[in-house]
Amino acid sequence: MEYLIIVGFVAVIVIPMILIFYTYADRTEDEIISNQVQKIGLKVGDTAEAMYYLGEPSRTKIRSYFPKNINNITVGNNEIVFIIHTKEGLDHVVIYTTVPVQGSLDSHSGYHNINIRSRGSYVEITD
Repeated sequence: MEYLIIVGFVAVIVIPMILIFYTYADRTEDEIISNQVQKIGLKVGDTAEAMYYLGEPSRTKIRSYFPKNINNITVGNNEIVFIIHTKEGLDHVVIYTTVPVQGSLDSHSGYHNINIRSRGSYVEITD
């Protein structure tokens, strides 16, 4: 009987701690993915602005790792929008640029070679 009481007290303490740990780990993973996507977007946006101001024949390539859980990427209207699947639903990471951008990027996870090319009046961003 004493062992059952001890096991009960341990269970009452350990089970909530495990639940708190998993909740915190899920939230932390979502924050890490969001920060990685924001860093990629800022790098692409800054490079697009540099190519725009350098002029028409300018082009460059960026190699970046896209994390998992990216559902869609939209490039256009002076912004790059990443739609990310999180534990709480869909989250949008929007990177605004001062120059017009157009193009498309694949959303699969892994390494991507992102081509950024000045087209005179806009910058083309492709994968």
